[in-house]
Amino acid sequence: MKTITRSDVAETIYEEIGLSRKDSADILDMILEEITKELVSGHDVKLSSFGTFSLRNKKARIGRNPKTGVSAEISPRRVISFKPSQVMRKTINA
Repeated sequence: MKTITRSDVAETIYEEIGLSRKDSADILDMILEEITKELVSGHDVKLSSFGTFSLRNKKARIGRNPKTGVSAEISPRRVISFKPSQVMRKTINA
């Protein structure tokens, strides 16, 4: 299994569009920064034919260490969830 890194995506932009490597990396950084900014402000991010990133608020709860059995409080937090689009699901399952 291969992990795709930020530099892999920037390299693909460079190869496909023909911009310089620095410009390709800058474009990728701008896209990721915009997605992050929207999520931080509480908005969902929907990328057509790809999927939707959304924030969920989780409440505080009591968890248990499976090794020791000791109970501990898990603090409330925001988590990002991703739901793939129908197009992506069909592509993956084809």
